[in-house]
Amino acid sequence: MSATVKNNLYQLLFFTNRFYLLLGVNILLFIISFFIPHLYNVAIIAFIVLVGVMLLDMVLLLLRPADIVSLERKTSARFSNGDDNEVLLDFHNRYPFPVFVSVIEEVPFQFQERNFSLKTKVGGGGAHVFRYVLRPVERGVYDFGYSNVFVKSALGIICRRFVFNNEQSVSVYPSFHQLRHFELYSYMNRLNELGVHKRRVIGHSMEFDHIKPYTKGDDVRMLNWKASARTGNLMVNNYVEERSQQVYSIIDKGRTMKMPFNGLSLLDYAINASLVFSNVAINKGDKAGLVTFTENKVEVLPASNKKVQVNKILDTLYAQETHWQESDYEALSVQLRSSVSTRSLLMLYTNFESMSSLQRQLPFLRRLARYHLVLVVFFENTELKKVTEQPAYDIEGIYKQTIAQKFAYDKKLIVKELAKYGIMSLLSPPEQLTLNVVNKYLELKSRMLI
Repeated sequence: MSATVKNNLYQLLFFTNRFYLLLGVNILLFIISFFIPHLYNVAIIAFIVLVGVMLLDMVLLLLRPADIVSLERKTSARFSNGDDNEVLLDFHNRYPFPVFVSVIEEVPFQFQERNFSLKTKVGGGGAHVFRYVLRPVERGVYDFGYSNVFVKSALGIICRRFVFNNEQSVSVYPSFHQLRHFELYSYMNRLNELGVHKRRVIGHSMEFDHIKPYTKGDDVRMLNWKASARTGNLMVNNYVEERSQQVYSIIDKGRTMKMPFNGLSLLDYAINASLVFSNVAINKGDKAGLVTFTENKVEVLPASNKKVQVNKILDTLYAQETHWQESDYEALSVQLRSSVSTRSLLMLYTNFESMSSLQRQLPFLRRLARYHLVLVVFFENTELKKVTEQPAYDIEGIYKQTIAQKFAYDKKLIVKELAKYGIMSLLSPPEQLTLNVVNKYLELKSRMLI
């Protein structure tokens, strides 16, 4: 339970708006009584009543121990970035009468909450749980401060402040809420409700599994005529899906990934998507790894299909930050050539805004594509898309639309340019990145490309 901070009387006592309103009315009566003498006695009586009610309210609220009310903050040890995280405030009222409660939380400065307040009425000896949600958009440590509780009685003349020392720090990690969400829907076989499409496998691997009776929808090319002749029913060969393939999420931490959309930077969208994608890959039997690179450093987490690998990826992603310089793709290609010896799927998260930016890095992407299956994931500029959809009423509007359409067209040219050299690409809106990446991975698995 949180400890109460001791304060002087003047720090505990606050007059309410009702007090100032009644005092103002009383002063107005004194002013009017200057012109109407008969109201002077009424003003005196009103003032005495106001002072009496104020003293009674002070006796009710202040002549009580500091633990007459209590408040405890309950929250998880870490928050999920980009998601709603619930915080609970467990309040207990030990006054023998109902009180009106107002709670002002010192939430972490990253949220820039200037008017945070929770209000309710709690009966005598009762309790109430305040609930509110916070949506962080940056990874890191978030510090909660004190909880300030203002209590007033039904008289409403004064209120008493209680300050609870419940400071705590919460770490904001990549979106593990999305991870759990996907795992839950996968367990319930309801991934299609999230937008994940089940892909029918085209062809088969070379690893035989078992023979089963033919059912509608099976590939007729897999019919086993000898088994069919023995049983008198159509039988088909069943093959297991290729497993233990290496897949790497490669995240560019250069300046192009600083661009924010809906509060989250492109880097954070890539981090959240790579976390979910890695978990899906491991559940499919593949080995997931992680690579991050900047202008002077390439970090590699070797691929593995152990369950602890997801936690390793989560801890690694927590500390990633963007840099202002442009990332070194040449160093990336050299490092991967020496670190990843077997053919793997390289899911490269980056952003190209123009053909010139792609041309600078294309030789190194082509070098990677010689030895690995490369999928370049970059982002659709949804803000520019909104501009192209708005009607133009003047020359300035036409000019803005033309520029926005040029940038959108450049994105399509980038996709064609990559395809020319056998490099796959995925152009996705930031908000739909996770779903699109998972769907693309399942598509590649169904096509037996990995």
